[in-house]
Amino acid sequence: MQAILEIKGLSKAFGGLQALSEFDLTIHRGDLVGILGPNGAGKTTVFNLITGFIRPDAGEVWFKGANITHLKPFQIVNQGMSRTFQLVDLFKEMKVLENVMIPCFSHRARHQRQGGQKPWQVAMEFLKEMGLDQRYNEQVKNLSFGELRLLDIVRAMATQPDLLLLDEPFSGLDVEDAATLAAGIQRMHQKGQTMVIIEHRLRDLLKLVQRVVAIVFGRKIAEGTPEEIMNNESVVQAYLGERRR
Repeated sequence: MQAILEIKGLSKAFGGLQALSEFDLTIHRGDLVGILGPNGAGKTTVFNLITGFIRPDAGEVWFKGANITHLKPFQIVNQGMSRTFQLVDLFKEMKVLENVMIPCFSHRARHQRQGGQKPWQVAMEFLKEMGLDQRYNEQVKNLSFGELRLLDIVRAMATQPDLLLLDEPFSGLDVEDAATLAAGIQRMHQKGQTMVIIEHRLRDLLKLVQRVVAIVFGRKIAEGTPEEIMNNESVVQAYLGERRR
């Protein structure tokens, strides 16, 4: 199977702190992969490097067969890769539908639209996917925190990416909102969306993904199925500190 994303020997240091060291990862179309690690492990640094927000000290990022290591974020979005962020930053004085319509005018989204669809129609389809279609006319500042998380994902989806990167999407969610988000992610995956999720909430992540990459102090220490990862002695010691069943 052809890889959609290949990360080769990616490294990044901030002053004296080595945030990522010789990180390798291959993602294939249709994958749902999780990157697991405690706070400060280097998970978000991986996303920032592959989406062009920071430059690597070494290594390369290949997307759909092209080297995108030195592209800018907007260029990478137009290549078909979109992401969310740990801190949700939306246009709070605008309405829900308007927030999603903005990325619908991107170069990529305009060329992805079919059958003469209008931007608002595309936006409504993605809002429905995450159960926010009934809130389309609401001002964003009136949404709950869980709804803001969902809207951030909808906005990333609106560029119709080949690869969707979710940065700790379950952070701060209660049980009900987490279940709603998990169901939305599962629906997207069943429709063929390729996704990589970084998360430190074990229970939520391991229920969803097919494969897990564990990193600690910027280094990959294990890769495998959720069951293999949770029975990996290095992961248990680094992440949990002790053997737990």
